[in-house]
Amino acid sequence: MSFSIRKAASEAKVAARQVARLSGEQKRAVLMAISKHLISQVSNILSANQLDLEHAKTVGLDAAMVDRLTLTEERVMAIASAVASIANQTDPVGEIKELKTMPSGIQVGKMRIPLGVIAMIYESRPNVTIDAAALCFKAGNAVILRGGKEALHSNLALAACIHHVLRKFDIDTAAVTVIPDPNREIMNKLMTLKEYIDLIIPRGGEGLIEYVSERSQIPVIQHYKGVCHLYVDEHADQEQALKLLENGKTQRTGVCNALETCLVHRAVADTFLPRAAAMLKQHNTMIHACDSSIGHFAEAISATHADWQAEYLAMEIAVRVVDSYDDAIAHITEYGSGHTEVIATQNYTTANAFIRDINSAVVMVNASSRFSDGGELGLGAEIGISTSKLHAYGPMGAESLTTEKFVVLGQGQTRA
Repeated sequence: MSFSIRKAASEAKVAARQVARLSGEQKRAVLMAISKHLISQVSNILSANQLDLEHAKTVGLDAAMVDRLTLTEERVMAIASAVASIANQTDPVGEIKELKTMPSGIQVGKMRIPLGVIAMIYESRPNVTIDAAALCFKAGNAVILRGGKEALHSNLALAACIHHVLRKFDIDTAAVTVIPDPNREIMNKLMTLKEYIDLIIPRGGEGLIEYVSERSQIPVIQHYKGVCHLYVDEHADQEQALKLLENGKTQRTGVCNALETCLVHRAVADTFLPRAAAMLKQHNTMIHACDSSIGHFAEAISATHADWQAEYLAMEIAVRVVDSYDDAIAHITEYGSGHTEVIATQNYTTANAFIRDINSAVVMVNASSRFSDGGELGLGAEIGISTSKLHAYGPMGAESLTTEKFVVLGQGQTRA
């Protein structure tokens, strides 16, 4: 039987009404049950993931894509833990806040409500299937998940876990729909179903996000690439800065919060760069260096204009010496993607200036860019890191998947 995306979207809209009526405690119970069921199904999930990994080898997926695709027992446990964390968060919907009395005597407040039906279009990462489903459910929404064909077996195995629990609680399984057919025509049709779907969130490579943004008839929140910078200021603790560089670049390269460019103040370049070069060499890191920094590296290639805006997602980094704080800000402003920026400095005034001057979604002082993550920032998990400033900016948790309505309480008042 062929899959009908229109039928699936219509059913999701009906299911969304059921989910929206669930209490906070009911949603918590469902999510906790999903967390436990994921743990019980680890072997089945890993078997499905192995099918995807074998296919990845056959088609020659690059190392970054394979890393994002790979599930291990530890990663499945982390996914289950994230679901439990989301379950235990405060319910983001239903409470009336900011209630105030107007001169007319009416009381006016705002209540957070679900968005309705959210569609996620994403690549390779199976964990997105669970994170998105859990966060959307917590916020009272239904979700339609269209993962990449490279993760199809993994995504369907994870969906089976969710549906098993939803059926136990007598909740319509259309509340979480994983599209079982990776045909692009289905995705194209999905983006036209504005009568059923309230929001589309693409998450993946720049090409996918541009494709969705250009074609969707439904509002889109964009999660563009992560061109993340570390600026080593003249007042940096260099030992600390070296650790930030190592962790941000080398701990896990195929993720959007990994460092892609290191800017170094000229006043400390001659002392910091040799140490950075030795550390990066230990990790076999390819260096794209500017004319002022290339001499500090035994093996480096000259950086081009394209390197300043590159998201390598590999053991590669661009390095540039800047003459001043203002030059560093100018570089980040011109080439950054609005994701995450880090300054290493012990100067309080400079740190505060950096926080004010940089308008990326996440701005950090003396902390690794790898903390730019929903789990690390207290959201339990994230549906992605929005680089769009409208509606949501930065890591998106459950509250970002809601909106507000005005609530007016009166005692028969009429307007004069």
